[in-house]
Amino acid sequence: MKKSILLFVLLALFLVFGTVAAGAQDKSYITVKRNDLNNGVVILDIVRDGKVYRLTCNQGMQHCSSLKNGRYRMVELPKNFGMYDCTNVEIYSEFAANPQKDKKFGEFCLEEK
Repeated sequence: MKKSILLFVLLALFLVFGTVAAGAQDKSYITVKRNDLNNGVVILDIVRDGKVYRLTCNQGMQHCSSLKNGRYRMVELPKNFGMYDCTNVEIYSEFAANPQKDKKFGEFCLEEK
């Protein structure tokens, strides 16, 4: 009986901590260098850690907005999260202390340039 309870507790801990690890998000700072609108697609050229990337979203979709040039905080969502079929990211204020509670400026598809 004790072995069954111990096994159950270990399984429960694995499920809880495994889910937390899978939901981990990569947070980084970005600088928007250019924003454009082309055929209903919002396009932002950004720099993160010295590398150039492109963020895109479909104009008219919820959480799609053109951002002014400047510095922001980007949260990369886990695989299969978000509305686009790519690496999805959320953008927040540069000073966002807790992105889960702060106002989101937009949700985009992240592509390497």
